[in-house]
Amino acid sequence: MPMKSKNLLTYKDCIKSMYGLRRFGIKLGLSTIEKILAGLGNPQNCYSSIHIAGTNGKGSVASFFASILQEAGFRVGLYTSPHLIRFNERISVNREQISDQDVVASYMAVKEVHHGDREPTFFEYSTAMALYQFARQKVDWAVIETGMGGRLDATNVILPEISVITNISLEHKEYLGSTIAKIAGEKGGIIKKNIPVVTAVTQPSAIRVLENLAADQQAPLYRLKKDFRIRRSSDSFSYYGFDNVWKDIKTSLAGNHQVDNAAVVLAACEILNKKKIKITLSQIRAGLEKTYWPGRLEVLCKSPMIILDGAHNLGASKQLAKYLGTEMKGRRITLVIGILDDKPYSAILETLLPVCSGVILTTPKINRALSVETLYPVASSLTDNVHRIPDVDEALSFAVNNSGPDDVICVAGSLYVVGESKAFLQQDGQGVQHM
Repeated sequence: MPMKSKNLLTYKDCIKSMYGLRRFGIKLGLSTIEKILAGLGNPQNCYSSIHIAGTNGKGSVASFFASILQEAGFRVGLYTSPHLIRFNERISVNREQISDQDVVASYMAVKEVHHGDREPTFFEYSTAMALYQFARQKVDWAVIETGMGGRLDATNVILPEISVITNISLEHKEYLGSTIAKIAGEKGGIIKKNIPVVTAVTQPSAIRVLENLAADQQAPLYRLKKDFRIRRSSDSFSYYGFDNVWKDIKTSLAGNHQVDNAAVVLAACEILNKKKIKITLSQIRAGLEKTYWPGRLEVLCKSPMIILDGAHNLGASKQLAKYLGTEMKGRRITLVIGILDDKPYSAILETLLPVCSGVILTTPKINRALSVETLYPVASSLTDNVHRIPDVDEALSFAVNNSGPDDVICVAGSLYVVGESKAFLQQDGQGVQHM
């Protein structure tokens, strides 16, 4: 297949080909991704990296890191998943998504190398593309978010300067295990020999697993609330670290939980400073305040207010409910929600609906989405104000047309719903005032 880097159709063909690949592969092992990277000259060894696993908060932590490192004068690659609208969002350099031409170039490079007997999964392909592209663009640092799990995640081929495990809750049980301890074992699989680990994990069973894994690898383990702490105030927080006390710290990302995420990053910055990688407090402040992470408590419009938040599992739903119940207290809130079939939809609805005035059930365009009819019995038992509108665009239009200028519309339940909503709002103003 000849490369036509300036041909948009070729870009579309590349993406179409990738979407035809197997989506998941955590049980498949790392041999395929290792063969691909070897064929590419092991690009992951061309730069320093930070590796991030966890149930929630991985993307926020990754974005904080990338922003701070860029403020410190480094050229920074960021690899996250999933994307909201376009594949290019997954791979960025210095806050800029890679171009369509870069996607084609990296796709073709991966396609042309030997990958062994098994066809790569979608995530293996995209991970190899990202690591290749970062070397091609000569980044100093790559901030890498795991896809699912950690131990056998395709990203677990890097040797980072620091490993981060944000938090742990029950998710993807068919792949990761049915207990917190088993999931901690999978997430903790990113721990490498002698490489420092920073975590915000709180459950005793998970902490024991991570402590044992770290001890086996002789990796220093630093825990939030034990080795470093935070104290919240009304609009900022203070950080109490190993060697520093930093006060009046602010982040650009909404939600009380982002303070914990930021604290993990500050602890990692202290560790980097010990490694003679100089990052100043002013650079940290600027990086935190310039961080942008779309689709997570993102206010897209102001009248009516439209909040987009993936909240695709129970832990994230609890954080969203807390935010809506406090920051939006007293306002009429309409929830537009669609949920995938591997999520605890009853518990998610039971968490979110009590803080909302009504709900519109919808279905994102993915074959793993639950139907509105599946969601309806639970939703209708929690509120009388339920509408079933399977098409996401129509559901959002209905919400806007039936909301006053001071009302709130919250889109949640899946990043696929958020992505479709964001794309729709960008192409159609719908009489709302954008931020």
